[in-house]
Amino acid sequence: MPARMKTIHRVRLLKARGFTLIEVLIALIVMSVGMLGIAGLYVHSLQAGRTSMFRHHAVTLAGDVADRIRANPRAGAVYALAGNDPCIGAGVDFTAAEMAADDICLWKAQADQTLPNGDVAVVFDNGVVPPTYQITVSWTEPDEVMNYSVTIPVFGI
Repeated sequence: MPARMKTIHRVRLLKARGFTLIEVLIALIVMSVGMLGIAGLYVHSLQAGRTSMFRHHAVTLAGDVADRIRANPRAGAVYALAGNDPCIGAGVDFTAAEMAADDICLWKAQADQTLPNGDVAVVFDNGVVPPTYQITVSWTEPDEVMNYSVTIPVFGI
């Protein structure tokens, strides 16, 4: 091989090596951007899973209080008026009002344990037939206050 051809061949090899290094760097940048996107999706899915879990707890709590109200329909507006009274506990012969106060006390304790800043509110509407209760469970997400409401009719009042 003549000397001139060897020089051209070396120059092409040197250029090819440099171009390959640039290709690798560009590939690393593209892959890094892709990995950042995957990490962002992972964080978003964790947040959505957390919100889903809180919504599940809220629906379960609302269903629990709806069942308790249906089991004690004579309490009426006492469910809406029950505040921060201490829970009475088991083994006591309850009146309808005491049972309502104990139900709400237990329910607020459950909301506080399972939801961040969990709270429960009950609104009684005796102006319709049948009377209705609006049950609202609220909690705090990192960027907003969430709530779940359900309205139930209660027969037998």
